[in-house]
Amino acid sequence: MSPLPFPQPTALQPEDFRGRIAFHAAATEVAGAARDRLVALYGEVATEEAAAIVSLGGDGCMLETQHRWLGRNIPIYGMNCGSVGFLMNDYREDGLEQRLAEAQAAVLHPLRMRTTAADGQVAEALAINEVSLLRETRQAAKVRILVDGKVRLPELICDGVLVATPAGSTAYNLSAHGPIVPLGANLLPLTPISAFRPRRWRGALLPGDAAVVFEILEADKRPVAAVADYTEVRDVRRVEVREDRTVSLTLLFDPDHGLSERIIAEQFTV
Repeated sequence: MSPLPFPQPTALQPEDFRGRIAFHAAATEVAGAARDRLVALYGEVATEEAAAIVSLGGDGCMLETQHRWLGRNIPIYGMNCGSVGFLMNDYREDGLEQRLAEAQAAVLHPLRMRTTAADGQVAEALAINEVSLLRETRQAAKVRILVDGKVRLPELICDGVLVATPAGSTAYNLSAHGPIVPLGANLLPLTPISAFRPRRWRGALLPGDAAVVFEILEADKRPVAAVADYTEVRDVRRVEVREDRTVSLTLLFDPDHGLSERIIAEQFTV
């Protein structure tokens, strides 16, 4: 499935969600109380029977919700009961079924990380935000970067380096001074974290279907961990990253507060 260049209407009616909403709340008093009130108003079903999952919390809760039901093809609608809430809609208790019916859907694809560790073990994990490589000790990491089989950077000396999805480009990637990528751009930001050499390298924008390989240099002296959202693999020797188009997730946004608009607006935030 190709990514939608812009969020699309769900083409559903309020009655399609009546009695078919599941809720997932962050482990906070505010989010828990909000969930109790919404369940009293709209009832609740198991996720297997739900037409939509409503995630209550902040962006961390949304990421947790996405991972928990990744690949289930159940749309997720977030309402902000946390702090930043970049991926969340405004919290309101009235008209939830109507809001779900009028929401616009954005289809996203995660990154698949494949790591080879020092002992030869291979592990895989999915990342909705980013795959990041991070030094494990006081010494900077040394990393060789290949894109589509070609060495693009023979040696990067850094605290780390990451590949982000467009939806994740406003998370760790932005904190590392990487570019914000609109959803329809079909690009993946490759961003260094505190690069020492080459000092002026700021990263790259890669095609969405690019295959990125990180080879760890001097790995025994300068150990590196690889992290795909929540999953960490330590002492890696090689990390392969590419977008997995066989896996998709759908986020729902109010028409006046879509993810594409938020990503554009964030670029003008000072």
